[in-house]
Amino acid sequence: MCGITGYIGDEKAFPVIFDSLKKLEYRGYDSWGIAVKDCNGLQIHKQTGKISRYNFDDSKLKQSESCSGIGHSRWATHGKVCETNAHPHMDCDGKIAVVHNGIIENFQELKKELAHHNFISETDSEIIPHLIEDLMKSGLSFEDALKQATKKIKGRYAIVALSTDSDKMIAVRNGSPLIVGVKKNGDKKSFFVSSDIPAFLDHTRNVMYLDDNEMVIVGDDATFYNIDSGDEIFKRLITIDWDASQAHKGEYTHYMLKEIMEQKETIRRAINQDEDKIKDIAEEINNAYGTFLTACGTAGKVCLAGEYIFSKIAGKHINYVVSSEFPNYKHFLTDKTLMLTVSQSGETADVLEAIKVAKERNVKIISLVNVMGSSIYRQSDHNFLVNAGPEKAVASTKSTTSQLALITMLAYACAGKLVEGKRLLVETASKVNDMLNPRYEDRIKKLAENICDQDHIYIIGRGVNYSMALESAIKIMEVSYIHAHGFAGGEMKHGPIALIDKGTPCIALVANDEVKADVISNAMEIKSRGGYIIGVAPENNPVFDYWIRVPDVGIASPIVNIIPVQMLAYYLAVLRGCDPDYPRNLAKAVTVL
Repeated sequence: MCGITGYIGDEKAFPVIFDSLKKLEYRGYDSWGIAVKDCNGLQIHKQTGKISRYNFDDSKLKQSESCSGIGHSRWATHGKVCETNAHPHMDCDGKIAVVHNGIIENFQELKKELAHHNFISETDSEIIPHLIEDLMKSGLSFEDALKQATKKIKGRYAIVALSTDSDKMIAVRNGSPLIVGVKKNGDKKSFFVSSDIPAFLDHTRNVMYLDDNEMVIVGDDATFYNIDSGDEIFKRLITIDWDASQAHKGEYTHYMLKEIMEQKETIRRAINQDEDKIKDIAEEINNAYGTFLTACGTAGKVCLAGEYIFSKIAGKHINYVVSSEFPNYKHFLTDKTLMLTVSQSGETADVLEAIKVAKERNVKIISLVNVMGSSIYRQSDHNFLVNAGPEKAVASTKSTTSQLALITMLAYACAGKLVEGKRLLVETASKVNDMLNPRYEDRIKKLAENICDQDHIYIIGRGVNYSMALESAIKIMEVSYIHAHGFAGGEMKHGPIALIDKGTPCIALVANDEVKADVISNAMEIKSRGGYIIGVAPENNPVFDYWIRVPDVGIASPIVNIIPVQMLAYYLAVLRGCDPDYPRNLAKAVTVL
C-alpha cells in the first residue's frame, strides 16, 4: 500500500524520481524518501508528510548528477510516522538501499537472527538491507544475496534495491505489484520500476510486468528471472492505452472532483466493449454451475448491486461474497463454477487470495479491472477493462459507475437482450452528461453547507439501491470523516431508527421501481422521529426536506443515484477542511492482507 519507484537512464535520477513519487502520492502519503547512487556512494533524503508539500529545491539531492535511484512514499504499517521509519532503508555500512511495499510476517524472528546489526527504525522493511548485507559478506553477489534474502522472507512484498557494489538496480515481487516501464531514445533505453503506471506515464506507456516469485535486473537492459529456478524469462512489452493528461488534475482543485465529472465520458467508454466477447462470457455465465461475484470495499458494493441486477434482468442467481471471506466458500467450488472478480487496481490482495482459492478448484475466472496487465488481469481466464482511465483519488468514483455499467450490460447479455441493455446504458450516460452541470453542483454544495456540522448521516435504499446506500456511507465516511451508515430501508425499524434525533440527516435513494413506495414509507418513518430527509430521486415527494433530482433510468438507477452522493461527500470533505484525495489512514490500492 506504498508507492515504489526506481530509475536508471540518461537523465538525472533525483528529479525523475521526485516527480514520480508525487504521482504515486495516492498510494502512500505518511512520509517519503529518495536514494541516489553517485561517485560518493548512496545519498539519502527523507521527509515526513506528503511529498506534494515539498519543492524540488527543498532537497540536498537536487545537485546530484546521479542517473540511478529509488524512491518510496510510505503508508505506515510497522512503526510510527517519522523520518527514521521512512524509506529507503540502509544496511549498517550504508552500501545497500532498499524500498519495500508489503508486510514481512516473520520480521521479528529475522530481527533476532540479525541482532548483531544496528537497527535504527521500527519497521519490518529494515530487515531486508541487513539480510542482503550478511549474505554479501558471506561471498554472494548483490543479485544472489537479494535472491537468497527473499527465500528467508515470509509474506507479500515488492522490493527494489541498489548497492554501491553493483551498477544494477534489482527488483523482486511476491504478491505486491511491480511494473517496469521502458523508454527508448534511439539505441539507448531508460528504465522505470514502479508499483503503478502513473509514476512514469509522462515518460512512457510501454511496460513489462513482474509476476510473483520473479526478479528483474536493470542496467543497460532489463532481464527477468524466476527466483527459484534461476531461469531467464521472456517478457512481452505491452503498450498501455492511457493518456498522460488523464493522470493530471488540470483545472480542478482535487482529483476526486475531476474524476466525478469525468463520468460524463467514462460510463460510455465502459460499455464500448466487443459485443461478441460479451455474448461469449454471457453464455459461460448461463452454462456455469454456480457463479460468484467477489470484490472488496466499493467494488464489493458494485457486486452486491450486480446480484440484484442479474436476478431481475436475467433471472439468474449469482452469489456475492466479499473477497476476504471467499475462502470460507471453497467447499462449494467445482470445475463448473465461474467467478466474476471486480477491482479498480487489479492488485487487491484479498481478491488475489480469493482467485488463488478458486484456481485450486479449477474455477474459471473473469475479471473486471481498470488496469491492463495488472495481477488480477493476468491471472484471469477472461478480462474486461472498464476503461475509466487513471483514478488517483483514494475514494473510487468513476471506476464505480463504469463497473456498474459493465455488470448491467453482462446481465442483459445473459438474458439475450444485449441491444436493449446497451441502449439503456447509452441513454444513462447521456443523462449523466446533462446532470453534471454547474447548477447541479451548486445545489449539492448548498446541501453540504447545511449538514457539514453533523456527526451522523444515514442512508437508506431498497432493492438494487440497498447496495448504493452502503456505498454512499463508504464515500461520506472515507473523505469527510462524518460517521455514515447505510441500511436496507426495511431494517431501520429493527433497531437503527433508535439513532434518529431531531435534524438527523437521512438520505433516501429512490428509483421508479417496485420498491419505490416502500422506501418512501421508510423515509416517512424516519421523518416522524425528527429526521431530515434528503431525497435522491427522479421525482420530488412531500416527505423530502431536500430533493436532489436524478434521471429516471430504470435498473441503471444505481449509476445515477450514487453520483450526487459522491459529489456531496466531496463538498462535505472540503467544507470540513479534509483532503478528499488523500483520506487519513487509507491508501488507493490495498495490496496487503
